[in-house]
Amino acid sequence: MKHRIIVFLALATPLALGDEFSQKDLERWRAEFNTVMEKGEKLFHSTLGSNQVSCDQCHPNGANTHPETYPKFQKQLGKVATLREMINWCLQNPLEGKPLPLDSDEMIALEAYITWERRGVPLAPGKH
Repeated sequence: MKHRIIVFLALATPLALGDEFSQKDLERWRAEFNTVMEKGEKLFHSTLGSNQVSCDQCHPNGANTHPETYPKFQKQLGKVATLREMINWCLQNPLEGKPLPLDSDEMIALEAYITWERRGVPLAPGKH
């Protein structure tokens, strides 16, 4: 029994230390997230394609984007897709633009804004 307690404490200690952060850390992280989310808001309300259409013309304030339901089957793509893949579909089709690299700063910013607009909504992957 004594050995089990020692092993448990040895394994639990590094995990606890990895989760430690200060109020200053939280403030910095919030500020960095807000900067990215605000960039996404600007992109969402700008023309990203060749036809002068913006995301907000179909989705005012991120409406009807439902990021909480991804990944899910998207009939436009014919497969289970991520929110980022659907953003690219919209960029290429309704906006007549070029897709963004999935790991680009712009894609992450758009995803941050869209998700922020739906904050508080429970996750529901696969829901239609």
